[in-house]
Amino acid sequence: MFQGGKNMQDLMKKARQMQQAMENQQKALEEKVFEASAGGGMVIVKMNGTGQLLSIKIEPEVVDSDDVEMLEDLIMAAFGEVQSKVNEASSEMMQGITGGMKIPGLF
Repeated sequence: MFQGGKNMQDLMKKARQMQQAMENQQKALEEKVFEASAGGGMVIVKMNGTGQLLSIKIEPEVVDSDDVEMLEDLIMAAFGEVQSKVNEASSEMMQGITGGMKIPGLF
């Protein structure tokens, strides 16, 4: 048998295993809930691993009609933090699967 054929079979097997691992990890990430807060917990944002916003909780004390801009800033800060957590978890998942290799189209 041609040696290159065996190497190609091994490569294809590893690619299928990597694809299955990615699918399993992606499902686990989709089910995970990430949370971040701003203003000492006055604004709490929850997001799942696919980046879908699940909830925003705002404590009544932070709602001030004379300072809407502060509330907007708190929401933006909490949203940015939770988004960073999701992105970091996704990157860690991919590095674990690929062994740190940069594969075009996956990142």
